[in-house]
Amino acid sequence: MATTHITPIHTGKGRSVAKALRDVADYMKNPLKTEDGELISSFECAPESADTEFLLTKSRYASLTGRDQGGHDVIAYHTRQSFLPGEITPEEANAIGYELAMRFTKGRYAFLVCTHTDRSHIHNHVVWNSTSLDSRRKFRNFIGSAFALRRVSDHLCVEHGYSIIQNPKPSRGKNYARHMFPDGKPPSHKDELRAAIDAALDKSPATFDDFIALMRAAGYTINTARKHTTFFAPGWKQPARMNTLRGDHTEQAVRERIAGTRIVSSGGRSSEAVIAARRPSLLIDIQSIIAQRKGAGYERWAKIFNLKQAAQTLIYLQEHGLDSYDALREKTAAATARHNEISEKVKSLEAELKANGELQKHIVNYSKTWDTYAAYRKSGRSDAFRAQHETDILLHEAAKNAFDDLGYGRHNKLPTVKTLRAAYAPALEEKKKANAEYRQAKAEMRELLLVKENVDRLLGTAVRVQEREQERSDL
Repeated sequence: MATTHITPIHTGKGRSVAKALRDVADYMKNPLKTEDGELISSFECAPESADTEFLLTKSRYASLTGRDQGGHDVIAYHTRQSFLPGEITPEEANAIGYELAMRFTKGRYAFLVCTHTDRSHIHNHVVWNSTSLDSRRKFRNFIGSAFALRRVSDHLCVEHGYSIIQNPKPSRGKNYARHMFPDGKPPSHKDELRAAIDAALDKSPATFDDFIALMRAAGYTINTARKHTTFFAPGWKQPARMNTLRGDHTEQAVRERIAGTRIVSSGGRSSEAVIAARRPSLLIDIQSIIAQRKGAGYERWAKIFNLKQAAQTLIYLQEHGLDSYDALREKTAAATARHNEISEKVKSLEAELKANGELQKHIVNYSKTWDTYAAYRKSGRSDAFRAQHETDILLHEAAKNAFDDLGYGRHNKLPTVKTLRAAYAPALEEKKKANAEYRQAKAEMRELLLVKENVDRLLGTAVRVQEREQERSDL
């Protein structure tokens, strides 16, 4: 469940560019936070000299472009990416942070990624140079860049089987715990430990020792020499004994869960359970299937699709608030109905414009050929005259037949061309608007149909069985 934000870095009062870069780099590379520097990676710069290399690029930029923004210049951008406690190892977090920076900057800017393990939740600090590698352009912190960054992060987390925040709101400076718990109450250490235990057990350890190894990999210090196994994490004041966790998370319960003799109850109070209770069920189901990489639905999906498409489907549901299968089905049906309605409107307007244009053409032809046709009638409809003026006579007769078909006669006077043209203009404008609406409706319908098809394929036959049961109950 990664959270992200972007912070522009300025020089600040009484601080040079070199000092500002050095301060940020020193904080990020703190050996006490990065396992003695083991959790540091970089792109197009050496971790030990990243600040100097950033500064050199800026000097080249000023020389090549002649631009100098002075104290208003953004010298770098900093983001933090935080993960759910116990869900990810520090090494995996650093790899995802590196991929996040690479995708977001498209490999055009040097960056530094440092993974910190000094808190109960593992988190990345990423800083990238505001000046491009070729020293000719600056990074544009566009409107919605924070949203774009979060979207890339969400895609990566789903692709790697990690959870994401459901229904995210603008952070406004909120920390990780406030994202997890909108009421502002952060999880206790025991809640975090329960969540970490559940995450470790989801990886199906064969023995209790394997489970302990997974918990150590998640950043916990564990003592099994005493009567009761204890866990300790960075930032805690004292360790937590496993026997005090109660329910499905005591040592005995965990051993039974590993052996398969205990079915996990649904009433636990782990932070993961609390979060799950607040999540939409459809999103939980899909995220769980992707994370576990198993199930008949997933196997059918994997034959055709890849995890990037799975991530796109999940994030589409998240961003559009489709928190249940019924909501997805109803929105898809509504989008299809809207598409069909606008399609009929477009067809109706096209028919109206075509009829208007045809009538204008017949009126003009009728008027132009009036004298010729009058002479034809005066000749007693002579074959020789018709042969000589056949084109005009055919145009005149076609116009007259059209008027008869439309019901124009003595009691229904023909409209003028001027009147028809006046009516044509607004109808044409309306059709242009309808065409734009149609394209939008068609794109929305196709997108929803694809998402629903992906969800059906991923969830397997269960959804289709439910649909058939619902259809029978509606009869």
